[in-house]
Amino acid sequence: MLVFWKEKLVLLAVPKTGTTALEGALAPRASLVLRDPPILKHSPVYRYRRFLAPFFEQAGGQVMETVAVVREPVDWLGSWYRYRHRDDLVGHPNSTRGISFDDFVSEFAKGKPAPFAAVGTQAKFLLDPEGRIGVDHLFRYEAQDRLLAFLSERLNMAITLPRLNVSPAVALALGPEAEARLRRKCPAEFEVWEAGQG
Repeated sequence: MLVFWKEKLVLLAVPKTGTTALEGALAPRASLVLRDPPILKHSPVYRYRRFLAPFFEQAGGQVMETVAVVREPVDWLGSWYRYRHRDDLVGHPNSTRGISFDDFVSEFAKGKPAPFAAVGTQAKFLLDPEGRIGVDHLFRYEAQDRLLAFLSERLNMAITLPRLNVSPAVALALGPEAEARLRRKCPAEFEVWEAGQG
């Protein structure tokens, strides 16, 4: 999470949406960088509103605008699958080695997935308790140009993103049955992505 105090802007770090690269580019410009622990770095909307927003208001008497990135759900799950396919996770319950992408996605779509597919959800991260988008500015990961144009204008700076936290290359193909199950069981994931500026 990055806080730009003078600009009254907070960038929420939705996992696997390129926020590590954004942090790499923008951290020197930020007033506050929350990197660790992950529970703080990746604070979802409800946690930000409950704990951090009131603190910022008390500290400076100002309401901060929020911005976040959302990724197409199958692509987002593909990034998680590849990330958990890396060598240092082999033998760990979170590893996706020996598990097909179809099985990973099908497991994710269950109410309580196995550890290897328990990656949270973008909908739970971004929706408020009433089920509405809880950030002021939501950009699709696939529309980096719009996000960077917004941030460049708001922060009055040119932005070049480094390649950081890139998942290992693994060929992915999702079968139609697994995709249909994902769309049926997790419609909010697709609705949140559709709500982003693309």
